[in-house]
Amino acid sequence: MKTLKQSLLLVAAFILLYSCKNDDDNQNPTTPVDTSVNFQFKTTINVGGAGSAEISAFDPISNKLFTVNTELDQISIYNISDIDGPIMETPIDVSAFGTPNSVAVNNGKLAVAVEASNKQAAGKIYVYNTSDNSLANEYTVGSLPDMVTFTKDGNFILSANEGEPNDDYTIDPDGTVSIIDVANNNVTTLDFSAFNSQEATLESQGFRVFGPNADLAADVEPEYITISEDSQYAWVSLQENNGIAKINLLTKTIEAIYPLGFKDYNIAGNSIDASDKDNVNELKNWPVYGIYQPDAITSVNINGTEYVISANEGDSREYEGTPGYVGEDRVKDLTLDATAFPASENYQDDENIGRLKVALDLGDTDNDGDYDKLYNYGARSFSIWSGDGNLVYDSGNEIATRVLSETPDRFNWDWEDNETDKRSDDKGAEPEMVEVLNIANQRYILFVGLERNSQVMVYDITNPTAPQFLQILQRGTDYAPEGIVAVSAADSPTGNALLIISYEDSGTVSIYENE
Repeated sequence: MKTLKQSLLLVAAFILLYSCKNDDDNQNPTTPVDTSVNFQFKTTINVGGAGSAEISAFDPISNKLFTVNTELDQISIYNISDIDGPIMETPIDVSAFGTPNSVAVNNGKLAVAVEASNKQAAGKIYVYNTSDNSLANEYTVGSLPDMVTFTKDGNFILSANEGEPNDDYTIDPDGTVSIIDVANNNVTTLDFSAFNSQEATLESQGFRVFGPNADLAADVEPEYITISEDSQYAWVSLQENNGIAKINLLTKTIEAIYPLGFKDYNIAGNSIDASDKDNVNELKNWPVYGIYQPDAITSVNINGTEYVISANEGDSREYEGTPGYVGEDRVKDLTLDATAFPASENYQDDENIGRLKVALDLGDTDNDGDYDKLYNYGARSFSIWSGDGNLVYDSGNEIATRVLSETPDRFNWDWEDNETDKRSDDKGAEPEMVEVLNIANQRYILFVGLERNSQVMVYDITNPTAPQFLQILQRGTDYAPEGIVAVSAADSPTGNALLIISYEDSGTVSIYENE
């Protein structure tokens, strides 16, 4: 048995040891994480021609990059262990079934979304082992799976099944979302029929249901999916319909549709360049509304709050079969309400908004055959929304203003014909893609791909209500960014964060490194 003196000495020794440890900790604090951001170009992979490099996914286990190649109906594969010398590997061929649209990677598994040769038929999700590219499983999902993703925990694979109509617009499959339970190999495909009875209410809040003879379930076309940090919820962009749906992954139900409303181009900070025939690059306010219509969306949890970020590209429908459907026209070809648009203002002149393309299904508010309001496709911006669909931040005319000041030669530039001011009458720079890089839960970097300008804009969104512009990434041989992958420093083969950008029109994939 220890004496009292021995016990006291033992306690004293413990206290001394503990205080020495604290002194050591204070003298040698943990090295702080480098949160600086400076992405520099490293290398370009020439995948092929137009359509050969749409969407990419990176596997940190094998250091393989998987790229959707619609030119050859395959998944092109490159080992980027050395980012300065990517090595091409044998591709995965899916042409026997149809055309690949999207890829995603999680924990050594590659998921590929493939539309059937008949686009209105059910599609497939193929799952491969990234180690040897062997087929692990396949699943039947809804019509035209356009995007595929894993939940963060890897338990589920989700596909956005667009369900586009045929060219005659006589067959219009329901838009759906499929949830694949990886452990049990079960597929649950959700449609939107439960919201048919809410159509009028949703439309009054800015949602659109406008296809010929279509109810809401048939008209919605799920475009893109993002998953919450805890893998319990998913958000789905319904681009043409101007909404975002929220899915509960625990109950496998669609909880809500959030109409996104409209953006007023006639207020300060929302001005646009509306004419491609005025021989000037100039932002002005006009009595026109933008339809947000997000393409890609992503989500991020900042300080315990989940945010959904959207690239507000816009999209019209044009099916030129019989009877088909064309959903837009130029303002100068419409009959405008004389009170809303006085003839004295010359709105329909080419140098004003006469050249602007607008939606035909919106604007005749009193059903008298003329247009009382005008709605342009897309919002020419990126937006940050709360998880329940409330607008937290919209970039207004920031993209156009920034491009005009930083790279004026690219303002409303169009890669299709290399002309400046070409996109003014359409949707501007067309924000197509958004991705977020989380740097040690301390700094959050947003990348916004501009399809028509062939640029990627970089913002700090650590404060989601006040994003800060950082830089523009652009190369003269890369055209039409379609997919962006942000690779954290921990997952990168170089030890530094990477940005991998897939360019649809040039058929290239470029890699940038944070130096």
